[in-house]
Amino acid sequence: MSKLAENIEKAKAYLKQFEGVVMNRIGGEDVPAADGSTFETISPVDLKTLATIARGKGEDIDRAAKAAKSAFPAWAAMPGEERKKILHKVADAIVARAEEIAFVECMDTGQSLKFMAKAALRGAENFRFFADRAPEARDGKAIRAPGQVNITSRGPIGPVGVITPWNTPFMLSTWKIAPALAAGCTIVHKPAEFSPLTARLLVEIAEDAGLPKGVWNLVNGMGEDAGRALTEHPLIKAIGFVGESRTGSMIMKQGADTLKRVHFELGGKNPCIVFADADLERAADAAVFMIYSLNGERCTSSSRLLVEETIYDKFTAMVAERAKRIKVGHPLDPETVVGPLVHPVHEKKVLEYIGIGQSEGATIAAGGAKFDGPGGGCYVSPTLFTGANNKMRIAQEEIFGPVLTAIPFKDEDEALALANDVQYGLTGYLWTSDVTRSFRFTEHLEAGMIWVNSENVRHLPTPFGGVKNSGIGRDGGDWSFDFYMETKNVAFATSAHHILKLGG
Repeated sequence: MSKLAENIEKAKAYLKQFEGVVMNRIGGEDVPAADGSTFETISPVDLKTLATIARGKGEDIDRAAKAAKSAFPAWAAMPGEERKKILHKVADAIVARAEEIAFVECMDTGQSLKFMAKAALRGAENFRFFADRAPEARDGKAIRAPGQVNITSRGPIGPVGVITPWNTPFMLSTWKIAPALAAGCTIVHKPAEFSPLTARLLVEIAEDAGLPKGVWNLVNGMGEDAGRALTEHPLIKAIGFVGESRTGSMIMKQGADTLKRVHFELGGKNPCIVFADADLERAADAAVFMIYSLNGERCTSSSRLLVEETIYDKFTAMVAERAKRIKVGHPLDPETVVGPLVHPVHEKKVLEYIGIGQSEGATIAAGGAKFDGPGGGCYVSPTLFTGANNKMRIAQEEIFGPVLTAIPFKDEDEALALANDVQYGLTGYLWTSDVTRSFRFTEHLEAGMIWVNSENVRHLPTPFGGVKNSGIGRDGGDWSFDFYMETKNVAFATSAHHILKLGG
């Protein structure tokens, strides 16, 4: 039996647990949708149904929000050391079930095992990182003034809503939920409807590890009903969202009446800027990795390749050669790099953008078509457009697939102007051997995160987030607690200062 065949059999065994209707999890209990409605999640490999999911709506969100409110006082009052122990047990359980998580995620999202095996372990790292910070999450500062000492402290904001995306749902759920729990918040989690299965695994893992009932509630459903009910619910104090910029705008409007705090990680059209003095082999490897890994379905992908014109033809040829060699195939094949896109709706969007690029006059240097992959699912070849300019839609709009647009520039000033000439500002990647240029360029590049001579290598204590239409707020390190906690200041007089007397 081949390794692929062996993995497919394993996946079938893991997926058996989702037979019947996958329930919502509210107050530590499995519950159907209040009105009994369901929806199906399909595998992008062969478009067959993987599971039937309870479709929550307003009544279900209301029940979950009330469960989160009820569980909040005890969870918030629990000493940080106790929360730390529970969150480390969650991490241990994730590691123990890493293969199961990865296989389910591959079949639900189309992401390749090459990356999903690591994503599950990354989820455990997220829990460990924030678990270790739980005991000191409430710590503040002592700030002195003449005749006064100010002491600040922090406390959890309350029940929060977390809405996660479909591209790498397990890892991104842990990235949002772990700091919320470490801070002492309770959760209502609405996963993306395209890939809901590993969210169910995650809440089970957490409760089995000792998380009290009601601290983490899971409601599946659509954005227009469950999502909207969550963002409008008066008991929910904040919304953490990862997804499209347009959806973020809608959430902000829906949460306005209840003055909700929002944290958004939104879209990107991130530039990879390559100067002639760069290490071109390493730059080509990094550019290819950052657009074609995870099927190009990542907010931090380097989807615009800006190349100094003196090396443009040479460098784009290097990228095209690499793109053509990338293996497209079944996500459970250990050799696969690019699997099927998450859903036929998304595949259609990506293929439409490829057509738009051609109609705009760009040249397809690699890929450019649907790929005939195993199972007949949503496969698209890794695609490179050359001869493009920054005014084209393929250079301005987020495609969110394995499609790279290469644009030449004359000098540093033009490179910076092109890099900043989009509505997004999530990440940027700069390749140059000129140290002074790297300082000068990154100072003016409009992005929340920039990597110099590197692909996206995350360090968990650093801030993660974007500017412009790419988001609001930062995750990572202490920045996560800034969102999930309120800061309180208490001022103590240290001397009998003069008080102005009125009315006497």
